[in-house]
Amino acid sequence: MTVTLADVAARAGVSSATVSRVLNGNYPVAGSTRARVLRAVEELEYVVNGQARGLAAATSDLVGVLVNDIADPFFGIMAGAAQAEIAHGSRGGTGTCGGKLAVVCNTGGCPEAELTYLTLLQRQRAAGVIVTGGAAEGTEHTQAVTAKLARLASDGTRVVLCGRPPLPLDGDAATLAFDNRGGARRLTGHLLELGHRHIGYITGPENRSTTRHRLEGHRAALADHGLAADAERLTVGGDFGRAAGYRGARELLDAEPELTAIVAANDTAALGVCAALRERGLRVPQDVSVAGFDDLPFSVDAAPALTTVRLPLHEAGARAGRLVMGRESAPPGGVSVVTARLVTRASTAPPPAS
Repeated sequence: MTVTLADVAARAGVSSATVSRVLNGNYPVAGSTRARVLRAVEELEYVVNGQARGLAAATSDLVGVLVNDIADPFFGIMAGAAQAEIAHGSRGGTGTCGGKLAVVCNTGGCPEAELTYLTLLQRQRAAGVIVTGGAAEGTEHTQAVTAKLARLASDGTRVVLCGRPPLPLDGDAATLAFDNRGGARRLTGHLLELGHRHIGYITGPENRSTTRHRLEGHRAALADHGLAADAERLTVGGDFGRAAGYRGARELLDAEPELTAIVAANDTAALGVCAALRERGLRVPQDVSVAGFDDLPFSVDAAPALTTVRLPLHEAGARAGRLVMGRESAPPGGVSVVTARLVTRASTAPPPAS
């Protein structure tokens, strides 16, 4: 009986796509995994089907980069850095070679659009796919995205997740996950250490992994100081836009006269918070401290400069580009957690004396 690729995968305890990558040598694979696959090949006396192998390698020079909103600096920075790496290819001597065409796919945050783009990239036999930013949550969508990416990987497409949680892809994707929980916990912890006890929070859009993880980090910091009981009352829904920050701040100020600090789910919303406070005749940070998240380029130029959490967006995007081009090895276990660093600036200070 002829031994198949699936037989080798079963013996090695990996996916068929991983076996294909080991045999083709066209994708970074952990040394221990490679050794298991090669041992299974030897034990089963597997013979590569040259014709099938040639077809599997017939990917295009196209790499898809999926973003929620290219006009948002959060996504624009990552996409730009990834595109530069993809276009330049491998550097050698005085020139470059092996560059590919990066196509930025703007989903508008729509889960259905994300699936549609993945289908189109599969039809184009894309050489690689980078999916950026938080994931739309829900079992059905998660399963659908996982299935799409697994199919792309099995066809020879390199898959990289940048800034979103890992998916159960059995080593068929490299993941650069942002530490949103840890960053949010440190940010709110900073305000608590300054003495704030009445802290409002404005969330990101509903049913997004980034929104949930940042809110969980915020509430964990409150729980650390015995303030979990007020967390829900002082949380208002929003999105990552300036208008949402403005509306959310007004709602919080109306609900809590003793409010001394507001945390917004990102820097853009934090600018809206500052506008609402100015409108009420309140000073930042003398009356109310304000903090954001992401450390977008304008944060340091805001008046006052924003306390925030820095995500290395350019570095993460560039690394995703190298991974999708096969110029950097996948992290151990396929997942690398990108550190979120607290940056304290003039928009936060101790609460006013009562």
